[in-house]
Amino acid sequence: MVALRRAALYLGAFLGPFGGGLTAAMLPELGADFGVPTATASVSITAYLLPFAGVMLVSGTLGDRWGRGRTVVAGYALYVVASLACVLAVSWPVFLAGRALQGVANAFTTPVLLAALAAAVEPDRLGRALGWFGSLQAAGQTSAPLVGGLGAEVDWRLAFGGAAAVALLLAVVGIPSGESRGHAGERPRLRSAWTGPVLRLGLVAGLGWGCLAGLNFLLALRLEEFFGLGAGPRGLVLTALGIAGILTARLIGGAVDRVGPRRCVLTGAIGGGVLVALIGAVPVLGVVVALWALGGICSQLILVGVNALVLGSGRPNSGGAVSVVQAVRFAGTAASPVVVTPVYHADPLAGFLVPAALLAAGVPTVLTGVRTRRRPDGSGPPEPS
Repeated sequence: MVALRRAALYLGAFLGPFGGGLTAAMLPELGADFGVPTATASVSITAYLLPFAGVMLVSGTLGDRWGRGRTVVAGYALYVVASLACVLAVSWPVFLAGRALQGVANAFTTPVLLAALAAAVEPDRLGRALGWFGSLQAAGQTSAPLVGGLGAEVDWRLAFGGAAAVALLLAVVGIPSGESRGHAGERPRLRSAWTGPVLRLGLVAGLGWGCLAGLNFLLALRLEEFFGLGAGPRGLVLTALGIAGILTARLIGGAVDRVGPRRCVLTGAIGGGVLVALIGAVPVLGVVVALWALGGICSQLILVGVNALVLGSGRPNSGGAVSVVQAVRFAGTAASPVVVTPVYHADPLAGFLVPAALLAAGVPTVLTGVRTRRRPDGSGPPEPS
């Protein structure tokens, strides 16, 4: 049972991004079913991600106070209820309310799982563990459009029913009972998580994810309008990013442990900016798929590097710190459809060039304000200071 619960730490990683991207490939079908334009249907992504990001500003700290195992199981149970609300929704506002409740539920799973994972592994293996965790998050991000697209070919509600079943299974299994190391008895404080370095790392994560892996909705629109793909093929193409992340998980985690998370973040941001620009310009479907897959590697370099910078510090309230970073990360993803979709409709190429510039220039600029130092014992990746 202990081994199964440890495996659940990784399996639970995919649920948060999975929920966020579930509607990306079914926007036309949602719009038709609820009688709203496709552009309005894209709000279903934001309706999930905004509560997800907002509640995560405090959920990690609260999870450390209440107990990580108890908090995660409660989050999964609430996710089951929210997913069933989406299945049974008969109007657009009710569906959006279910999506928002899904976001709130996953705010109490994703960051708490990250903190529990960091407490369960040795510092010199943290990058590898976070690599696997990040690969499953990427898998959730990109399998969601596939599941959603295939489900929409029959009935989009099937996808939400499947999500409820997965959450129920994870709630039954639970996670290891261990809490954070070295700070037993201390009551985590919100103030200890809201520091300047943590917020800057959150901004790096928000730009990195929102302008790369979070552009799945934008690629789905391009695949429909330029290449004429249906919902199922669109979802299949979008899985390339997650598959690449899974296949390179050990390499990325090992690179973080060997060369340091800062270099990995910079490499991922600059490389990702180039890839996003090319995805918006290249007229060949096969090349676009290959570029999107390479984008999965770059997004993992950013994600794993940032998480290692936060969790490798051995700080008290590590759950609260990573929760704040994840909140800003998903806030960037939530803002992406609202900000980028109008730009895309005005000029499809500019819709890709704007996030590409933010990746290649914005992330390195923000990261220069985050200094790092080694732990006193020299173990683990550098910590933000």
